[in-house]
Amino acid sequence: MPILPRERDPRLVTFRRGGTLSDEHHRLLACWALECAEHVLPLFEDRHPGDTRPRHAIEVGRGWIRGEVPMREAHREAFTANAAARGMPDPVKFAALAAGQAVAVAHVAAHDLGAAAYAIRAAGAAVDGRDAATARAAERQWQRAQLPAAVRELVLEDQKLRNSICWNVFTD
Repeated sequence: MPILPRERDPRLVTFRRGGTLSDEHHRLLACWALECAEHVLPLFEDRHPGDTRPRHAIEVGRGWIRGEVPMREAHREAFTANAAARGMPDPVKFAALAAGQAVAVAHVAAHDLGAAAYAIRAAGAAVDGRDAATARAAERQWQRAQLPAAVRELVLEDQKLRNSICWNVFTD
């Protein structure tokens, strides 16, 4: 299921590509997405401590934010993190996919919600089914507390707009 809408929201497209998103806000979205992914990364690392692909993706994403890594390298790293998810149980898989989505924000800012959505799914899948809604709500609340003020309204509005294509994880 795709997490990106068919039509791109110009608020999530940088000036260079014809949108209205500033480079500063693009980096803030990337930073937030990386924080969301890193928050659930222990679900992957506890199960596969020798597999550093998702952690490395997060590090590459931070390098992109600092201007040390080109966008194309960050974009390639998303596929590497996603590959770590193959064949894994849901909490582990979703944690790796969150890392892949987070580093992909360098390429397409709208991947920020993918990172957040997969992190919420990871949190819910990591607990007994009866506690899943509570775990998802706690993760969602934690994520929203991390949102930088400059992009908070944009992200919250985008969550409402894309909730249905993001497995309805932004509401319970």
